[in-house]
Amino acid sequence: MQTFTPKNWEEYELLDCGNFEKLERFGSVVIRRPEPQALWDKVWEEIEWKKRTDITFKQKGSHNGEWINPKKLPTKWHLPYQTADYKLKFNLSLTSFKHLGIFPEQAANWDYIYGKLKGMAEPKFLNLFAYTGGASIAAKAAGADVTHVDSVKQVISWSKENMEASKLDNIRWVVEDAMKFVKREVKRGKIYQGIILDPPAYGIGANGERWQLEDSINELLQDISLLLDPKEHFLILNVYSLGLSALLVQNLVQQNFKNCQNLENGELYLQAQSGIQLPLGILARYHHIGN
Repeated sequence: MQTFTPKNWEEYELLDCGNFEKLERFGSVVIRRPEPQALWDKVWEEIEWKKRTDITFKQKGSHNGEWINPKKLPTKWHLPYQTADYKLKFNLSLTSFKHLGIFPEQAANWDYIYGKLKGMAEPKFLNLFAYTGGASIAAKAAGADVTHVDSVKQVISWSKENMEASKLDNIRWVVEDAMKFVKREVKRGKIYQGIILDPPAYGIGANGERWQLEDSINELLQDISLLLDPKEHFLILNVYSLGLSALLVQNLVQQNFKNCQNLENGELYLQAQSGIQLPLGILARYHHIGN
């Protein structure tokens, strides 16, 4: 088993986490919000958290809450992400369900995607359960023909804004259930050189389709295996679901992708300034080059 964490963040930093909360810096703004994975005690004292915090999310229901913003800071702002090779820009916003429109740990996958696609000739890339499109714009920055699929129209609009802020264009946007889209692409005989999927534990599709990870992930991977270019391709499976194991994800990938080479498998995490590491999902990825 391996661990993966972003290496190139300058504008984002996890400061501390514990007692089911995390303290993060997004640019110059420090956010305090819930984190179900942080089962341990905070490293820093409460007085330090209070001193640093600009905006706090207060949970009200199981899926919503409100932001406490005593300094009246802007509720929308930009966050750049830059490496030696490419630069992206994200539009952040304080949403009623505690998210800001970005999962910073996914930068580890953006770098992987960019690095793999940059060396290919006219690659096609598919992003499933694509949310606000970090992987999509990283792939487009590498010169790929990108298809972005999500069942929520509002986050597709958010993704378009991120593309435009990053001075990119021509991503194909699809508002649809991922399972239905993949099955249709198989029938069309479509082929991709790179695919990432980041499925939720549960969800509802564009037309009310029910998604339950444990019930559907194996079938989805079987279909995805038919979309990958036998000459060269890579696959990234990212799962954020309490209770799932890295071995489970490894078995799913090895069983469904018989030609997977150089499989990397383990936990995705963020390193806090306080010293603690926050696990934020299970990751399996591989790059296949045929004979």
